Parts: sequence; structure tokens; C-alpha cells
Amino acid sequence: MTTRMIIDTDPGIDDAMAIHYAAADPAIEILGLTTVFGNVFVEQATRNALRLLEMAGIDAPVAEGAAKPLAMPLSPPSHRVHGDEGFGDIPAAEPRGKAVAQSAAEFLVQTCADNPGEVVICAIGPLTNLALALRLDPSIAQTVKKVVIMGGAVETAGNITPHAEANIYHDPHAAAEVFAAGWPVVLVGLDVTHEITCPASDFDLVRENAPRIGGFIKDISEFYLRFYESVGKFGGCSLHDPAAVIAAAHPQYFTTKNVQLTVVASGEAQGQTVASPAADSPAVEVCLGVEAAAVKALFINQFKLLD
Repeated sequence: MTTRMIIDTDPGIDDAMAIHYAAADPAIEILGLTTVFGNVFVEQATRNALRLLEMAGIDAPVAEGAAKPLAMPLSPPSHRVHGDEGFGDIPAAEPRGKAVAQSAAEFLVQTCADNPGEVVICAIGPLTNLALALRLDPSIAQTVKKVVIMGGAVETAGNITPHAEANIYHDPHAAAEVFAAGWPVVLVGLDVTHEITCPASDFDLVRENAPRIGGFIKDISEFYLRFYESVGKFGGCSLHDPAAVIAAAHPQYFTTKNVQLTVVASGEAQGQTVASPAADSPAVEVCLGVEAAAVKALFINQFKLLD
């Protein structure tokens, strides 16, 4: 069965890997991309999203979204992790196409309303656009099929701070609204993404499988791997965003547990996702186990279908 997907994204090296994976996977139909601040400024995210779709030969709309969090100052982009323009050392290049006139929130609401019960939103950046879509039209919680989020750290430490994963940290107020909305949410966080690591040799295989797109992924991975090494992680980089896209289309590789969550909004633990069984909030399906070798093999081999 085909997963009809909108990817909400801030590309970003691992976002690029995730989007190109989605383009290669015959089980996924990309309905569009919505962009958000995070790894880069939102204008850069929109440019990069258009460029990624054009590289993959995918004709799908891109809608620009939030430039800043709901209630906090904008944090600086993650240039150390993703490079000044989002793709490591690769310079900026203007895409041929343009974003649609709709905002990301409007696009999310309309696409779900036009395809009730069919659309999976896969959010791999801060959750601001999803919160704005809920504010614009709360009925999206009924028309969406599922929301799959790369974010959070429930039973493990954070990555941007000891407490928090970066996407939740950058807009904890939005995350709290998204978790409280009552729509079906799957959280693909550091509990599983840190289990799926790719060294440089894996990206060599990606390049062999798909010289054009895989070559691009190999090139951007080198910057990402150098960042990981700079923080003392020499075993490879984690497949954070690709894991969420794969979980959305191939949930059989993940084990989950229903957990009621609260999000710390400020202070030292800002962005922490805390299991709160007594919380008056809907349960979120949290991924706590993964068949890491199977997910990695799917990621490495799927690109054969794209070039």
C-alpha cells in the first residue's frame, strides 16, 4: 500500500537524505514539502526543498512555512552541523521552480481536507507548521491519517542539550500543542535513531547504487560525518530524518509504546519530552525499538530505484 506523504522539513543534510529516500521508495508518494526554520533559515529551507525535488525529478509543490518559533526567539541555524547553506560544503544554487502561494499551514490543512484519511504528515524539523495548521483549522486532527515526527528523547539523553532533541528544543510550545491535539502521532526520536548509524563506507555503497543522487548524498555526508567526529562520535552518523520517513512507510521495523508526554517549555531542560502517565493528554506512540540493520539496508539499497 502506498503511503501518501507530506514532508515538513528544514533541509539540512539528513533532511536531504530523507527526501531523496522518499523519492526513491515506491511505497511513498510525495504530495508536497512544507518548509520551516531549523537547520537553516526558512528561505534557505524552501530553496533547498525545491532543489531536492528537482534533482529527484519529483513534481510536487513546496509551501514555505514558519520563519520562527511560536513564542521564543529564533535560535541560530546549525551551520556547524549542516553547513552555511544546508548541504555541507556544497554551495547554494537557485532552483528552477518557486514555492506555491499557500503557507505551509494552509497547504497542510487543504491537502488533508481534500484527501481525508489518506495523508501522512512526516515532520522532520521543528513542529511550528503543524501547530499553526492546528490553530488554522483544528479539523486537520480528524482529516489527517497519521503524523510521524522525528523528534524527542524519551528514554535516552538529548543531542542539542543533555535533556532535549533539537527539533523539539527549537519550538517546545509547538511540540506541546502537537502532542495534545488528539491526532495519531508516532514519535521517532533519539531512542531509535541513535541505533541506526552509517559510517563513510555505507555512503560509498549509496553512491555505487545511484551514482548521481547517491553521489550527492555521499558528498553531503562527508561534512556531516566530520561534525560527528568533532563531537567524539567516530562510528558514523545517525539516520535521524530518514528513520522517520522509513517508519512512516515501513512501521514493521519499529516497536512502539503508547506514552503520555509533556514538553518542558523553558529553562535548563527546555525541549525535554517527559513521560507523564498522569498527564491529561492523549497518548503518543513512541518508537523505543528498531531493527536497525534492516532499516539501514533499506536506506542504502533503495536509491538504486532513483537514478
